[in-house]
Amino acid sequence: MDPLAAIRETFFQECEEQLAELESGLLAMEGGDRDPETINAVFRAVHSIKGGAGAFSLEALIRFAHVFETALDEMRSGRLAVTADVLKTMLRAADVLADLVRAAHDGAQGDDPRAAALADELKAMSGAAGEDDGGEEDWGDFEFKPQLVAFEAAPAPTGFLVRFKPRHDLYAKANEAALLLRELSRLGDAQVELDTEDLPPLGELDPEAAYLAWTVTLNGDTDETTIREVFEFVDGDCELEVTPIGGAPADPPAPDFDLSALLARVSDGAADDAPAGDFGAPAADGPAAEAPLADASVVELPLAANRPAPEPAAETQGLGGHRKSEAGATIRVDLERVDRLIDLVGELVINQAVLAQRVMEAGLARASAVAMGLDELEQLTREIQDSVMAIRAQPVKSVFQRMPRLVREVAAMTGKPVRLVTEGEGTEVDKTVIERLADPLTHMIRNAIDHGLESPEKRAAAGKPAEGVVRLAAMHRSGRIVIEVSDDGGGINRERVKSIAVERGLISAEAQLSDEEIDNLIFMAGFSTASEVSDISGRGVGMDVVRRSIQALGGRITINSKPGKGSTFTMSLPLTLAVLDGMVVSVEGQTLVAPITAIIETLQPKAEDVHSLGGHARVISIRGGFVPLIDVGMALGYRPEPLSATSGVALLIEGEGGARAALLVDAIQGQRQVVIKSLEANYRQVPGVAAATILGDGRVALILDIDTIVAVSRGELRKAG
Repeated sequence: MDPLAAIRETFFQECEEQLAELESGLLAMEGGDRDPETINAVFRAVHSIKGGAGAFSLEALIRFAHVFETALDEMRSGRLAVTADVLKTMLRAADVLADLVRAAHDGAQGDDPRAAALADELKAMSGAAGEDDGGEEDWGDFEFKPQLVAFEAAPAPTGFLVRFKPRHDLYAKANEAALLLRELSRLGDAQVELDTEDLPPLGELDPEAAYLAWTVTLNGDTDETTIREVFEFVDGDCELEVTPIGGAPADPPAPDFDLSALLARVSDGAADDAPAGDFGAPAADGPAAEAPLADASVVELPLAANRPAPEPAAETQGLGGHRKSEAGATIRVDLERVDRLIDLVGELVINQAVLAQRVMEAGLARASAVAMGLDELEQLTREIQDSVMAIRAQPVKSVFQRMPRLVREVAAMTGKPVRLVTEGEGTEVDKTVIERLADPLTHMIRNAIDHGLESPEKRAAAGKPAEGVVRLAAMHRSGRIVIEVSDDGGGINRERVKSIAVERGLISAEAQLSDEEIDNLIFMAGFSTASEVSDISGRGVGMDVVRRSIQALGGRITINSKPGKGSTFTMSLPLTLAVLDGMVVSVEGQTLVAPITAIIETLQPKAEDVHSLGGHARVISIRGGFVPLIDVGMALGYRPEPLSATSGVALLIEGEGGARAALLVDAIQGQRQVVIKSLEANYRQVPGVAAATILGDGRVALILDIDTIVAVSRGELRKAG
């Protein structure tokens, strides 16, 4: 693989992270967060994207990021007020920046007209309309003084001496020395000296060369690593030396050959034989933004010495993908390698089950050394399985962060003011599940705004705020992940939904439906309440696609709607598509697996506890309450007549929403961890069956979809078909 292409791909991966940081910071500010570190984090995100783009000469991206960065710098310096209108413009700029990043990744050429128009807005907002987008120095409030102010004859303070000289490449990539110096000033009390020793007479000055250098005396509670991180994206485009000054903590005794110092000098581009502090000859020709200063050789720049240093960020990262985090170092790994590892661990689980089966068939006592060793292997296999699955687990934040932009765009198209509220962004789920959540959530949020929320006029008439609220929440429940999309709109108009279904021939006019059944009509293919086709909806290919997508993930979706109050769509999904803990049961000679997370208890039914309701319908009394008794064999079509309740075993289960039922099976074989194999991918979708697995004896066992089986018993599955 081309090394440059790999680095380029890493840059775009990190751009996605920076864009997520940018949007989350802007949304936090929109919600009232005025923490200076939040503003700094937003600024750093744009600055990092611009710096990386410069390395690959992505001109359109560089130009827009530069203007965006300048406006953000005005904001964090206090010269640009953080108002609602300003933040709206910033959020639109974040959207355009994301589009430019994706266009650059796809190799698109040319400028985006939206970027040019928005860049003009940002320039006007920051008072920089006449600035050159190519990276011209903006010295802001730097005050030049034509003399060197000597340090007081006081004890030498703790700190570092930073010698910094840009090469022409630094300016060619749209970076600025002024911004780097400002970042240094945020680390502590900084005294800056401008070195113009290499500046030639005006007549000999090359406008495309770099001549200036700076020496910064930095006092404060910082370290060399933090200082070098300021220059992270200009590494190789400047000459940099960082040395402790008097009072600084002494480093451990170094060996005669200082490898770290040599590597630092090589990475900073210093010549091996250059003496300390010697910046060498002027750099090669290239665009620069420096101007000569008449009759001045050294200048001191006051850099807001009284400004408090920002709190250290929890995580910093560079173009190469290496991260430094308070929680520990991380590495990037190709997802294919992780998937391969998970597949191998799955096979390990199956082989462990095979060994257990062979030991049992051999009749070895459980106290034997072989059986005890096998138990230890089972525990170790489970720990390995859990650890590997944790590698793939990711917070749903990566999907949730795509939704604010969607809300802004749909709100603008519908003319409805909308606020998105997210909860549980840190809830973790398997990456495979996350990747397939984006489309269903997009459909549901668009529908919530377009169909769920009323117009501002109708909301005002109903005594509601003009601004509608869409809520997106995630949580863990009963070994599954539950995602809710709710709105505070008018709820489902059931009369209209039923009449439309009748008009389109989806149901008969005489059909007697409950509120729940009417609500579920919106999941039928071809159903739509939109009166006309638009860019948002009206083609009848929305909610039925959502339900199929959720079912393909082994999940289910339910609706709870209250007229005048709004609607809540609840999706219940497995945490992982790889393994589960199951109860192995027998039904009419077939081996099935019921997910342990759905089982509350098992019991042997007594004749006096079972009551018939007519036909094959039965209920069972459990601790003073009655729950439906469902014959799994009949529900799946394995037998035409129900099994006698007293000759089977009942599994008391709790489905989504808290509804309980008892599943009647012939016998229980035991509990084990099974590897999930997709039945739909290898055969076809089977009602009542979520997936399949391979048992220790080589047999294929079906994994039950508990909630669908309950639906089958009520006749709902046949009606939907």
